Formats: sequence, C-alpha cells, structure tokens
Amino acid sequence: MKNDFDKCRLEERNNRIIDAVIAKAERVCPGSLAMIGIYGSFMTGDIHEKSDLDLLILVNDDAGFQLSSGFIQDDLGVGHDIYCTTWQNLEESIQYDYPQISKLMDSKIVWCADETYRERLNSLRKSVREQLESPSYANALARAEEHLRQAEHNFAESLTASSLSAARVCAAHMIWHIQGTLAALNRTYFRLGTRRAYEELSAMEKRPEPLCDLIGAVVSADTEECLHNALIHLLRETKTTVKTASREFHTVPKQPVTPETIGGTYEEMFSNWRNKMYFAAETGDHYLAFMSMSAMSGMLSSLCAAYDTAGSYDAMSGYDPDNLWKTAEFFDRTMDAYLAEYRKAGLDVKRYADIDEFVKEYLK
Repeated sequence: MKNDFDKCRLEERNNRIIDAVIAKAERVCPGSLAMIGIYGSFMTGDIHEKSDLDLLILVNDDAGFQLSSGFIQDDLGVGHDIYCTTWQNLEESIQYDYPQISKLMDSKIVWCADETYRERLNSLRKSVREQLESPSYANALARAEEHLRQAEHNFAESLTASSLSAARVCAAHMIWHIQGTLAALNRTYFRLGTRRAYEELSAMEKRPEPLCDLIGAVVSADTEECLHNALIHLLRETKTTVKTASREFHTVPKQPVTPETIGGTYEEMFSNWRNKMYFAAETGDHYLAFMSMSAMSGMLSSLCAAYDTAGSYDAMSGYDPDNLWKTAEFFDRTMDAYLAEYRKAGLDVKRYADIDEFVKEYLK
C-alpha cells in the first residue's frame, strides 16, 4: 500500500506544480503559455519515491521564460527544474541532430491553450517520424558518421588529457556521441532515460555485439591506461558497425577489371613512389618512406574498392622503420602482385628504352 500511497502523493504534487505554472502564466505573461506536457519517468512508468516531474512547458515568446524555476522539495528530498521551451527549440530538434528528443515526441499534453498549438506540435512530430521511417538511409548514415567523428575527437582529447578525471570527462562525451551514432544508425531516439540506456542500446539491431560490456569497461576503468584501452575497444567496434552499415547502404557493383578501367595505374604508382622508396632507403629518410608507402597503399585501396580485383594489397604491412631497404623491397613485391592483375586484364606495362623511343611511339 505504501507504494500506491507514494504514487498518489507524487501525482498530487505534480498536479499542484502544473496548476501553479498555469496560474502564474495567467498573472505574469498572459498569452505566452501554449501548452504543458509530461514526459520522463511519469510517462515511462519508472517512478520511484524520488522521481521529479519532467515538464514540456511550451511558450510562445520570451515573456514566457518568467515561468522557469528551479527548487528543492525538502520533504521528499527531490529537486525540480521547470524549464521553458520555445517553438524554435522544438523546430531545431526535428533536425534530429541528437537522439534526445523524447520531450518533443513523447510528452503527454495535459494542458493546451488552443488546439492550433496541438496541431502544430503534431506536425513537428510527424516530420520526425517521416525522417525515422524514410526508405532512404542516406540522412541516417550521415548523422551517424557525424556523431562518430565527434566521438573520435573526444577520444583524441582523452589521450592528451592532463589527468584521469579530465580523461573521464572526455570519455563521457565520447560515450554520448557513440550512443548518438547508434541511435542515428538505427533511426531511433532515446525514450527511457539514462537509467535504462543499456536496455535501449541492447535493443538496437545495428550495434557492436558486446556494446554494454564495452561501455561498462569505460565507466569502470580505474587508471588512465585502462580507460584508454577501454575507449579504443569501444570506438573500434563502433566504427566497424558504422562501416558495415555504410557498405550495405552504398553497395554498388564493382566495375570489371579491363584495360580501360585500370590502364595506366601501374605506371602511375611506379612514377610517383618507386624511386622515392629507394631514395628513402639510401638516405635513411623514414618520413619519405612512410608517406610514400602510405600513398601507394591508399591508391591500391581505392582501386580495390572500385574495381573487381583479384585480391587486396596491404602495402603498409611491409613498412619496417628498422630496415628501409626491406621496406623498399616489399614495395616492389606489392607492385609485382599488382602487375599480375595488370596482365590478367590484358595490359602490358609501357616501357621505352629512352625518350626517343617514347616520342616516336607517342606521336604515331
């Protein structure tokens, strides 16, 4: 019976707060208050004896901000923050840049000054639902990738943080953006609040399989090294999830390997980087070797992504900072492997004994 009594007491308190907001609006800013809605735990059913009241107090103008307040209710030991929201705030939230839009989407309207306001709210909600249910996946993927970029930025900041506490702040930001990444990827938003975030994350179809364990390792880390390792695993698994979704969305048949599609690419790689690799080995120039190897690796990756090649080429795996000659030789072996692809396509490398021979052939 105690729980029933407590619930009734909380509901009575809620009604008194709502009535007070309406009464104050009539007194200090008539015409400013458009509607009041309830969201949060009193909508999701996660009520306990310390539950505060989450209100959507929608105002038409700046005068309505006089209704804002914050206070602590000592008899229950509960804090309340009475925020006002403008129509502009709601219209910005329909862009769905962040998945914390339960206030817009789920609020139960308990008071409305005019039915036109309810219609306007429903129109905004419809716009969000259309985005979430759109057959086109492009916008969802773009939002997910933007959140992921922010998470990567937070991760980098955590590595250079001056203390464990500062690194933890960066980690919290990263987790927030990881959650945004996955919500966008799954075209959903968070409805149940922070206490039930794991429940909502676990229900998402597109996510790292051990997602909650990965987040748990971050929030449980007791040293900077443990924290960084946990963040690495969380970020890596999330990036894999996004890449998989991106490949599924961007699935485009690869072009066949023909003389027209890859012709000239072997000569281009030879021209751009082959002599640089051996010059780097002769002079001990690690930067030149590293960047040249990376550039060739990037070109080969692009070719493999675009064309139906026989295999992949992990050129950077052959970079050895302790032996640049060995690195240069690996470069040649990679070129030889690609040359086999070239010949399979019916291509021969264009070679000339000297410039005279080239010019004669070129001008035919």
